[in-house]
Amino acid sequence: MLLAVDIGNTNMEFGVFDQEQLKASFRLATHHDVTSDELGLSIRQFFLIHEILPETIEDVLISSVVPQVVYSVKNAMRKYLSIEPLIVQENFSIPIVNKYDNPSEVGADRLVNAYAGFRKYGGGIVVVDFGTATNFDVIDQEGAYLGGVLYPGIKISLEALVQRTSKLPKVEIEAPGRMIGTNTAMSMQSGIVYGYTGAVVRIIENISKELGYQPKVIATGGLARVIGEHTDIFSYIDRSLTLDGLCLIYRDYQAGKQ
Repeated sequence: MLLAVDIGNTNMEFGVFDQEQLKASFRLATHHDVTSDELGLSIRQFFLIHEILPETIEDVLISSVVPQVVYSVKNAMRKYLSIEPLIVQENFSIPIVNKYDNPSEVGADRLVNAYAGFRKYGGGIVVVDFGTATNFDVIDQEGAYLGGVLYPGIKISLEALVQRTSKLPKVEIEAPGRMIGTNTAMSMQSGIVYGYTGAVVRIIENISKELGYQPKVIATGGLARVIGEHTDIFSYIDRSLTLDGLCLIYRDYQAGKQ
């Protein structure tokens, strides 16, 4: 079995795959000062709850956009699973044509999502990943990565609004049910949910104009469903796209070795 690890700026997600089936997954908050022992014990506890034997894990594949955390994760795998992990863009490459001006600038998560999107849904797609930043990644008909748009994430946009104003409270990211808010919390929720939805739709419309065709739009990330409730622009909402991408990259690599 494969343990796939996606290290993002806000969360780390761990998924155990049996062939291409996701058996179980869990999330931890990303902390730069986390120790290998904290991570290792969390992983072993997760395995215990889901009745997964550590010795059944054959490989670990890690994708990370937080270099400071990779060292602890690698050591946790060595100490608690006795496995030397594979690291995307370090000792493990993604078989995708990257047309960015400087290909090394593209984060591992964006390329993993691009590969997963193409393998699962075909070419001519835009992957929208609602994370700390919201990434719009464009993959052409042949599966090449063209580039995309980086937009401030929903949570950090709301946090910035609260931090930079004196009287605005923290609110839940949920639709208030009407555009015109009748109190401060509703007004903020209207702006963050409906306003953000409008920005997402507009960006995708402009990408489509530039491409000259209507791409399929794949949404992923924790808040994809919140935005998806207020627009029909998403062709699919795929919660496990990044973990699935790591699994597909690994399986294709294994198949190529045979």
